[in-house]
Amino acid sequence: MTVLSMRQEWRACLAFIRHPHLSKDVPRSPPGPGWFADWWPVIPASRLLAWAATLWILNIFALGPVVLAVFEMSGASHRISVHNLPWLQAILWAPLVEELLFRFWLRRPFQALWMVPALAVVLLNGLAWWASSLLAAVVGLCWWSGWVSSGPRAWAFKWLRRYMAVFPLVFHLVAIIFAAVHIRNFVFADIAWWMMVILVLPQWVTGLVLGWVRVTRGVGAAMLLHGAFNAGPLIVAWLALQFLGDI
Repeated sequence: MTVLSMRQEWRACLAFIRHPHLSKDVPRSPPGPGWFADWWPVIPASRLLAWAATLWILNIFALGPVVLAVFEMSGASHRISVHNLPWLQAILWAPLVEELLFRFWLRRPFQALWMVPALAVVLLNGLAWWASSLLAAVVGLCWWSGWVSSGPRAWAFKWLRRYMAVFPLVFHLVAIIFAAVHIRNFVFADIAWWMMVILVLPQWVTGLVLGWVRVTRGVGAAMLLHGAFNAGPLIVAWLALQFLGDI
């Protein structure tokens, strides 16, 4: 199997974002059946951290100054308190729920018909016990349907061809919706629409990269990268509290 360099993967990612498609331009060795390979994160730890670092650098140095300026200008505040960091929600819950809701079905569009409504309810209700039970049921049903499925039926191919034709539009629309949902991270009384757009630019860019990872490497790899990306700011905030809390 040919292994792409990080530079080659950057180019492949940018080319994909310009022209989204459903072919896998990153070589990977599926460890088993298609449904299992989709969940198994076939990505080396070094490459996973490289992509997480790429997103951190991009969001901090390229987008960070603009977002911070608009954040201060708008008078908004962030819902997350540095004194009560949401480790479980950010590293485990959000990657699982958001990748299933926004990106899992990019390769399995018929799954969206039942997964998206159910997971939208989970997303809106957070860690409530019944929402967590619904999430577990969705994951279990998703695994079961993948296990028993023998592939698309004959009637489905006509719709899949139509889906492939509109996939670029779907991919970018999903990235925009993913970013828009994260406006809930902020608290504000009144704010101009363009400020809201700026505030979620990091999530939009991150969503584009996660979408590429999901299509080319599977949903498991996208979940891992999502969790690693979320862990970075939490670790920095925790270290700052440990060493700078008294300053």
